[in-house]
Amino acid sequence: MAMIYKTTMKPGKLELLAAWLPTQSWYLPTGSAPDLARAGGFRLDDPEGEVGIEFMVVTDSSGGLPTAYHVPVTYRGAPLEGAEAGLIGTSEHGELGLRWVYDGPHDPVLVERLHALFQGLAEPQAQSLSNTPDRDVTARYEGSGVPGAEDGPALTVVRVLRDAAAAGRLGEVTAGWTDPDGTAHRGVFASLDAR
Repeated sequence: MAMIYKTTMKPGKLELLAAWLPTQSWYLPTGSAPDLARAGGFRLDDPEGEVGIEFMVVTDSSGGLPTAYHVPVTYRGAPLEGAEAGLIGTSEHGELGLRWVYDGPHDPVLVERLHALFQGLAEPQAQSLSNTPDRDVTARYEGSGVPGAEDGPALTVVRVLRDAAAAGRLGEVTAGWTDPDGTAHRGVFASLDAR
């Protein structure tokens, strides 16, 4: 089980995301710098205990209506070879030292754990508490067959969500992927509470 530390990160997660989000093709520009706030999320455990895996939802209030973004991220103690394009940035963790923060779909550990979640082999964990399952997060798989990561399927996570501020809940967040044989899959995270 992942240990959640009550410590600081410099720069903080929201600072890293505020610089990175506008560089992404799926970001909805507002004409101003992002004004981000946490809106919810959950974690998955890495069985090896090496990679932090967080499915973070943030809202950007820099435009007219708040826009929510689903940003799966991983935290590593060393650079991930071959994932330079997915690097969000680095941050000094108060307990663990320098961390490399990656856009999750670029990290094979996150991809494997996401597939395990849809197979019922991984349990969503609370975003800010150690060893605490998050019962508000459920996952379901829509498609034929059982999703698997053995051949390294491509992963796409739908990142722009509906207005979370007015609804109080984030509803559904989807993830889709295509196996090497071309079979498309779609999974859904449901009931991500705004926090």
